[in-house]
Amino acid sequence: MSDIFTKLSYQTFQQGKNYFGFAHKTLSTQIRNLLYPSLQPDVAPLSKELITQLQDRLNQLWETDWQDAQTGVYPQNLLFDNPWEDFFRYYPLVWLDLPNIWERIKNRRYQDFSQEIATDIYPNYYLQNFHYQTDGYLSELSANLYDLQVEILFGGSTDAMRRRILSPLKSQLAAFDHIPQGQLRVIDVACGTGRTLKLIRAALPQVSLFGIDLSPAYLQKANELLLQIPGELPQLIQGNAEELPYRDDYFHAMTCVFLFHELPAPVRQTVMEECFRVTKPGGILIICDSIQVNDAPEMELAVNNFSQTFHEPYYQHYSTDDLVERLEKAGFERIETQVHFLSKYLVAHKPSY
Repeated sequence: MSDIFTKLSYQTFQQGKNYFGFAHKTLSTQIRNLLYPSLQPDVAPLSKELITQLQDRLNQLWETDWQDAQTGVYPQNLLFDNPWEDFFRYYPLVWLDLPNIWERIKNRRYQDFSQEIATDIYPNYYLQNFHYQTDGYLSELSANLYDLQVEILFGGSTDAMRRRILSPLKSQLAAFDHIPQGQLRVIDVACGTGRTLKLIRAALPQVSLFGIDLSPAYLQKANELLLQIPGELPQLIQGNAEELPYRDDYFHAMTCVFLFHELPAPVRQTVMEECFRVTKPGGILIICDSIQVNDAPEMELAVNNFSQTFHEPYYQHYSTDDLVERLEKAGFERIETQVHFLSKYLVAHKPSY
């Protein structure tokens, strides 16, 4: 009986976040259309059938999330994890920042950064106001608002999508069960605010965790988050995934969440090759990213709308890119793919030789 109540609580929790995201997007869109009528994106409306399919996919995501917790892939309390304090603290700033975003869209300023940010030390492709957000990924404000903004964008499903990496991560690490857990090394590439590392720590409390990201502001936010949880603090470092500062064959597993759709095609390939270099023989790379057109043809309209509604300059190419072919070119083999809601997963193995 307790499991029934817990599942109902989980479903209510997820639906509440979904309703909140929908209400925010509806109200903010109405205000934008009133103040900036010229900014209405030229996108095709979603049909009732497609909206129903999206809801079915979301319901299936929640069911899979629940089942993985029930089978012990991760603790059940992870289903209810949410940074409420941060969300209540920063939600007013989301509204205060919207006029800046609308002005940026109106004036087509997509590489718009505060003067105090030293942009010359970053690759040009990174100097974008992804999602039109203020200062891109390079300010404390952006780091504070990011998780809340993404939760709103995906209707509260972001962590449920992130958690889909945990089952293949745990099962594939079994190949190294002769090694003590504390000696297993797992890195999250483009770790951002540390949400994925926090989920991995809950599922694998003993492994040595690492994180790398280009943004010092996001790494600071990640450090604040990870200091709050038990266990060894992950080793965080600022760096470019095109040149990972680790020796060859170092990590037993690598994860990469929501990065590749924000990279130009040649950089995508370079990053995959770097991941291959630093992965141990027999190790794995797990990618979580946006679905692509060939994953769910019925979602093509939603995929195309995303690239037109948000500033994602590399997404259109990503949506039809052959990631399996790129991974194989980098040297990976036995590449498995999954799709959950609006996200795609690739589990790629480095040969044992």
